[in-house]
Amino acid sequence: MEMAECINFLLTHAQQKVFKYLKSELEPFNVTPVQYGVLQCLWDEGSQTPKQIGNVLSLDGSTITGILDRLESKALIMRNIGITDRRTFKVQLTEKGSNLREPIGKIIEEVNIEVLKQFSPEEQNQLKGILKRI
Repeated sequence: MEMAECINFLLTHAQQKVFKYLKSELEPFNVTPVQYGVLQCLWDEGSQTPKQIGNVLSLDGSTITGILDRLESKALIMRNIGITDRRTFKVQLTEKGSNLREPIGKIIEEVNIEVLKQFSPEEQNQLKGILKRI
């Protein structure tokens, strides 16, 4: 099979293009696309454990730990140690992290519009449905 026909190559290539574009748009906020994913989890659901965030984003524990470390160093999140079990903690947004929701939300919306504008509304729905099935 030619590489250009391999589903892994096609998906990776598309993902890299979208990631690069999103990364450049998020740069003024000093947030990466993966860090945005963590912030979105917290904006949507509030305080969560690292495991809960990792499950939503399909990331393992060590990867989540590194992302949380970087977000914490930027004062966008904080970790709160569990009251009943000091070995556990929940992640929550700081005021600075909460304040990014609206401006970053606009960026995400604009990126989605730009990436999908080459498709008709029906094709956009088909593409999203196919990707969800994979």
